[in-house]
Amino acid sequence: MTGTVLFDPLVPWPVLIVLAVLVLGGVGLALIRGLSGWALRGLAGLVVLAALSGPAFQQEDRAPLTDIVIIAEDQSASQQLPGRPGQTATAADALEATLNARDGAEVRRITVPDGEEDAGTRLMTALSDALAEEPRARVAGLIAISDGQVHDADLPLDLPAPLHLLLTGRETDWDRRLIVKNAPAFAIIGEAVTLTLRIEDSGAAPTDTGLAPLDISVDGSEPQRFNVRIGEDVELPVTLPHGGLNVIQFTVPEADGELTDRNNTALIQMNGIRDRLRVLLVSGEPHAGGRTWRNLLKSDSSVDLVHFTILRPPEKQDGVPVGELSLIAFPTRELFLEKIDDFDLIIFDRYKRRGILPALYLENVARYIRDGGAVLVAAGPDFASADSLYRSPLGEVMPAQPSARVLEEAYRPEVSEIGQRHPVTTGLPSAGDWGRWLRQIDVEPRSGKTVMEGIDERPLLILDRVDEGRVALLASDHAWLWNRGYEGGGPQLELLRRLAHWMMKEPELEEEALTAVATGQNMRIARRTLEESVPPVTVTGPDGTITTLDMVQTAPGLFETDFEGPEIGLYRLANGDQEAVIGLGPAAPKEFEQTIASGDILENRVAVTRGGIVRIEDGVPRLRNVREGRPAAGRGWIGLTPRGAYETVDVRQSALLPPWLVLLLAAGCITAAWLREGRR
Repeated sequence: MTGTVLFDPLVPWPVLIVLAVLVLGGVGLALIRGLSGWALRGLAGLVVLAALSGPAFQQEDRAPLTDIVIIAEDQSASQQLPGRPGQTATAADALEATLNARDGAEVRRITVPDGEEDAGTRLMTALSDALAEEPRARVAGLIAISDGQVHDADLPLDLPAPLHLLLTGRETDWDRRLIVKNAPAFAIIGEAVTLTLRIEDSGAAPTDTGLAPLDISVDGSEPQRFNVRIGEDVELPVTLPHGGLNVIQFTVPEADGELTDRNNTALIQMNGIRDRLRVLLVSGEPHAGGRTWRNLLKSDSSVDLVHFTILRPPEKQDGVPVGELSLIAFPTRELFLEKIDDFDLIIFDRYKRRGILPALYLENVARYIRDGGAVLVAAGPDFASADSLYRSPLGEVMPAQPSARVLEEAYRPEVSEIGQRHPVTTGLPSAGDWGRWLRQIDVEPRSGKTVMEGIDERPLLILDRVDEGRVALLASDHAWLWNRGYEGGGPQLELLRRLAHWMMKEPELEEEALTAVATGQNMRIARRTLEESVPPVTVTGPDGTITTLDMVQTAPGLFETDFEGPEIGLYRLANGDQEAVIGLGPAAPKEFEQTIASGDILENRVAVTRGGIVRIEDGVPRLRNVREGRPAAGRGWIGLTPRGAYETVDVRQSALLPPWLVLLLAAGCITAAWLREGRR
């Protein structure tokens, strides 16, 4: 029980002050005039002023409240290293038991998990959340059990009590870490990009090791081993072997006595892109759609185009030599013999044999296809003639044979059944509502896939693979009608763009492909195929665990499924004859960037509250009470600040000057002063 005198004035304090000045002035005047009752008059004034100030005596019945001590257990990934979980649990249990045995103490035990999206250990965030749920005036101490590798130490947080850090781990711990710097997300195919690697030892590392082995594997292939000097930056030039996703894995084998190998591997995923696409366009006799391909290719800033156009047929009998039919001597030998392999795509647009390109040149084009090149033939009436490209050395790689018929009638191009599943033609905008074409060359397919059909379901667009290369045959020269908006037009640019990119082997347009896209620890696996069904996909984890998943068709020719990877690392996917690799998790997980237990990061935060940093290896520290502002840690002990918090159970107030007493005292003093002055 406690008592306090309170004042609740009946008039505002300024008025009360004015009245006090008047009383003082009256008493002073009486004293100057020599009145013998000035003291009694002053006493009467004081009684009235005291009554107006409303004095009261307040009594409180208080119930003491316990002090709160917050124990934060770090259960992040780095705290799961050998020995640390046991240290953490043992220390937390011992502290809780000690606090429960103390009078007036209450324990709040919280855990600090891994931060979302590789955010690391968010210890200060967890303490902030815990303090938000507790009265700050009751918090006597905060004890964090952690390895000290905290990633939000700079979080602005006003701690109401001493913060102590109990360090897990051991003095003899050491670890080896692989660091990969400046790894770009994209790189140009065929051009070297330089990565900077570094192998670092931390903690009580052996001093007799100068070199460490480094294994490098691309897309899950057999790794190559190199010896790298420890503690020095190593510049490594890397050339991506193909377009699309390239997964490069760097691994340092685990050394004897090393704390963990979780930071000995780095996964780098880079997309291979082409710098410039080199295209050779060979146009034959001029026609209404002669600029269709040129406009398409010139609209793409990443395309280097060489356009070879025959504007004048050599059969004209005007006496002009064939070699002088152009303003400049066109380098046919250089293009078709010496530098043909420099091109990614060759397009023949209504071209027919006229003696400009000898059979030797066309035979070299056929060789170019078999070695991995790409040729597109946009056929016109010339393809059905005796001078057709089919009747040249290129005929051996053509997917269809012309029947010598040219069909001059209106028809609407349609996507074939297999074209519904082919990435070149699947999902074309406004499919089935396109404008008509007016000419088609009748051909008989010999190989490849017919993805579009024309008159009476005759082949219109045929795609074929020849050894390492690709060939496409468009059996019409009227694609330009769509560009002109004839009868509403059609997706000419989109179709031709996809066709050109498929021929240049862009990964997103492969008709048989197994891919995966990672989001955190989840991967979306996609299988594109021309078949109507696919077998289950098998996923092999970093530890060799094999998981089999059924795939669901989400679009024509596209089957997908989701997989949640249980750990960070390289995963191998297999579905039929298709294989792929993908890495889950960051290149270097933040939790394992630094694994040696240290109090350096939290040293300033602990010092501000006058707390301490103690190793659990030396034993769980004793608990002491210390006054606020005093050092709260010493050898073998840590301090708590008793808060003395209480809860008010009951409050009682009683007036010190009841009205009758005020009236009696004031009247008595005034009467006594009058009588004394009158007697004088």
